[in-house]
Amino acid sequence: MKRRIKNKITNLQLRWAKSSPKRFVKFLRKKGVKIGDNLWITPDVKTLSIDTTRPSLLEIGSNVRLNKNLTILTHDGGFYVLLNKYKEFIPQSGKVKIGNNVYFGRNCSVFKNVTIGDNCIIGFGSVVTKDIPPNSVAVGAPAKVVSTLEDYYLKRKELSIDEALKYAKSIETRFNRRPRIEEFWEEFPLFLKGDDLIDGLPIKKQMGDAYEFYKENNQPVFDGFDDFLKKAGVTTK
Repeated sequence: MKRRIKNKITNLQLRWAKSSPKRFVKFLRKKGVKIGDNLWITPDVKTLSIDTTRPSLLEIGSNVRLNKNLTILTHDGGFYVLLNKYKEFIPQSGKVKIGNNVYFGRNCSVFKNVTIGDNCIIGFGSVVTKDIPPNSVAVGAPAKVVSTLEDYYLKRKELSIDEALKYAKSIETRFNRRPRIEEFWEEFPLFLKGDDLIDGLPIKKQMGDAYEFYKENNQPVFDGFDDFLKKAGVTTK
């Protein structure tokens, strides 16, 4: 009876904690999970399944982003089958350590006995069953390293230019009008100098702690917004 009441209270606490990202972070810390600074949690907190049965086995670093439908497990329920077959209770558990500056795409799972190093990108739908070294991009089920972070960085710098141009052209094609500068809240470094501030563009918010570096060092690919639109093939005035 007491156990049933305790379980109900725990479930109510968890439901309350999952009513907001801040409450859930506070809940995890109170449970004993080690968490660094600036942990971002999806607004869809209810979709997260974070194993707190053994909070001392879970460590999450700073500047980590936990996306929708993420599962993190520090134990395994396979003991149930062994118990029924062999009449022995054989527990299973293992540490999960997530480093600093790690991004998870949606629908990822992380299993016990896994360490994910600093500066890693874990792609959409990945199932992480083995360690991922620092400065890596990993994807798949099971997740495998497909690129170093450096190679990914260089590749994205090139691809982002073509993607931005196609996005600009798509606005003209779809809406039969000239694109507006405020529609490029992620593409702005391609056509603005570091010290340019434009109403409607959340530059400081987007750059965060990197803003001062961006301000001093950003050299745009295009000579302003008009040049950017010209290269995109936009002809509407």
